[in-house]
Amino acid sequence: MESGDVLIVTKLDRLGRNAMDIRKTVEQLAASDIRVHCLALGGVDLTSPAGKMTMQIISAVAEFERDLLLERTYSGIARAKADGKRFGRPSSLNEEQQRAVIDRLNAGTTISAVAREFNTSRQTIIRVREGNQKRNAVLPDY
Repeated sequence: MESGDVLIVTKLDRLGRNAMDIRKTVEQLAASDIRVHCLALGGVDLTSPAGKMTMQIISAVAEFERDLLLERTYSGIARAKADGKRFGRPSSLNEEQQRAVIDRLNAGTTISAVAREFNTSRQTIIRVREGNQKRNAVLPDY
C-alpha cells in the first residue's frame, strides 16, 4: 500500500489477533499515511480523531473482557482444587505402588534402586517421597 491509500476492512478483528495488535496495526498504517475504514463500525476512519477514540474504547472493553476471563479462570481452578480435582497427567504409580515406594525408602533403599524396581524415573520417586512428607508434616502451634 502507498501513502494516501485507504484500507477498508469489514470487521475490526481482520486487522489483528487482539486489541493491542489491532491498535498497533492501525498506528503503523496511520504513520504511513494510510487511512483505515471499518465497515462494521459504520465506515469510521480509524485514523481520524473520532476513530482513535473508538479504538481506545474498544481497547478498554477488550482489556476488561480479558481481565474478567482471567478472573473466572483462576476462580474455576481454585474451586476445582478445593473440590479435590487433580491437574496434570496421571501419576505413573498407583496408590498401592506409592505406599510400597515409601516403605522401600524408609527401609533404606536408594532412590535409584527403587526407581529401577518400579520401572520409573528417579524424579517420580522423589515426587512420591516429597508428597508423603507434605502429607505427614506437622504444623506448628502458634
